[in-house]
Amino acid sequence: MSGAPDAGPAPDRPGLAARVEAVVLRAIFAGLLVFTVVVLGRDLQEQLAAAPVTAPEAPWPLAEPYLPSARPGGGEPAPRTGTPAERLREPMTLELLAGGRLVAVGTITPGTAERFAEEIARRGDYVQTVVLDSPGGSVQDALAMSRLIRERKLDTAVEAGALCASSCPLVLSGGVKRHAAAGAVVGVHQITAVRMAGFSLAGAEPEMVRAQRVSAEIQRHLVEMGVDTEVWFHAMETPPREMYYFTPEELADLKLAAPPAD
Repeated sequence: MSGAPDAGPAPDRPGLAARVEAVVLRAIFAGLLVFTVVVLGRDLQEQLAAAPVTAPEAPWPLAEPYLPSARPGGGEPAPRTGTPAERLREPMTLELLAGGRLVAVGTITPGTAERFAEEIARRGDYVQTVVLDSPGGSVQDALAMSRLIRERKLDTAVEAGALCASSCPLVLSGGVKRHAAAGAVVGVHQITAVRMAGFSLAGAEPEMVRAQRVSAEIQRHLVEMGVDTEVWFHAMETPPREMYYFTPEELADLKLAAPPAD
């Protein structure tokens, strides 16, 4: 039987149109994405070009020794001890001396607490007193050192001609017995972002929130160590570029340190 050949089913016009539309939409979306990346890249480049050039940060928390006194009345020079400022700015070193005295000199840098714990574990029960000479540094490390000192039931001391400032008094507070000799210098001031090094808080918290969290932890720690929280009030009232230096009477009244027994 003759006739025209079968041309098959007619094309699905609506389906074809939908596919063409999807391709076009994907192309438009890709174009918008590329345009956004280019715009953001140019904006970032302009910001970087306009940003001021700053010196690289120090690899450890800055701890400046011998800051001016912030005691009422002002005008007092920074008390000086026998240790040069250059030595105190260096990372903390640990040296075991006779009589079970572990002498810790220098800045408390991130990781100091770990080295301190290793030294305590290596020396066994021989260490009896941690002798401090430090301008402070990392708050987290200072707290960790203090807790270990109390856990091991060690004493702490600041000898004549030595400094214990900024976060160092947190370490001092860990001692079961805490001594500050005549001529020792002990002081506190406000913590700064760099001295909070090591505190890892989730998200990009505002600096004020972060400081409040750290401040609460420090106050709780002082209470646990049996120290009067007025120590921390003096710290919070003192600007970072000054230092509130305690008198021997204040150290005793606030239970932070007492003169060594004769």
